[in-house]
Amino acid sequence: METAGGVEGVLADMQVAAADPEPVREPVRDEFGRSYATGKRKEAVARVWIKPGSGRVVVNGKDMDEYFARPVQQMILRQPFKVAGVDGEFDVMATVKGGGLSGQAGAVKHGISKALQLYDPTHRAALKAAGFLTRDSRVVERKKYGKAKARKSFQFSKR
Repeated sequence: METAGGVEGVLADMQVAAADPEPVREPVRDEFGRSYATGKRKEAVARVWIKPGSGRVVVNGKDMDEYFARPVQQMILRQPFKVAGVDGEFDVMATVKGGGLSGQAGAVKHGISKALQLYDPTHRAALKAAGFLTRDSRVVERKKYGKAKARKSFQFSKR
């Protein structure tokens, strides 16, 4: 009887040891209560600061609606807040350079996601499940010699 109880105790200890939770993450904020992160997409690099506020997004000194005129790009910027369930609770200040508008929108989205999980680590699971914390590594394929573009060949004439 004692050996069975001892085995159960050892098994319980093994289960507790096997189910190690993720390390406890502390919020990262500066002296102004902001979280900072960088986001990247294609050739664009965004520096993003978030702080509690009314949901105002400023990109390169312009309002989001002014800088990203297309509704699709504005929706891309709002996605991390909707996934984390904090829509309209944070003000965003971002500077972005390089690439085109689509890449810049993706870079700001990546930066917002990283800054959100630094501000409040409880948002990390939802943002990671949505894939917002992973850098999208797809970039333009280089042009090859002997080809018209990266993969397109010149017209072939059999005779």
